[in-house]
Amino acid sequence: MKSKKTVIIGATTNPTRYAYKAANRLVDHHHEIVPIGIKKGELVGQEIINAKPALNDVDTVTLYIGPSKQPEYYDYIISLNPKRVIFNPGTENLEFEETLEKNNIQAIEACTLVMLAANTY
Repeated sequence: MKSKKTVIIGATTNPTRYAYKAANRLVDHHHEIVPIGIKKGELVGQEIINAKPALNDVDTVTLYIGPSKQPEYYDYIISLNPKRVIFNPGTENLEFEETLEKNNIQAIEACTLVMLAANTY
């Protein structure tokens, strides 16, 4: 299985949060992760990035921030040109999903953890 570089927006050091669990599962499944969040800290041995770095070869962006916090990331996510953006439960945002589709980026309402468990990631 090919590694899929995954940007986690809403990365956190809090082990009770789904973003934390997803980061661990992605690494367990040998996917490269880029954790981006507002708090400093380490996640699965990587520093959480408190910026919007230029990245290449992004396969997936998985969102763990609510719709009200997403607009500041619209242009950044589109600039990464990922194949898809996963809107995890609670992050669904029809406006942004339509914008992504217009930019030939697949918008999926799903759960990263469930996709990994079902081998549909």
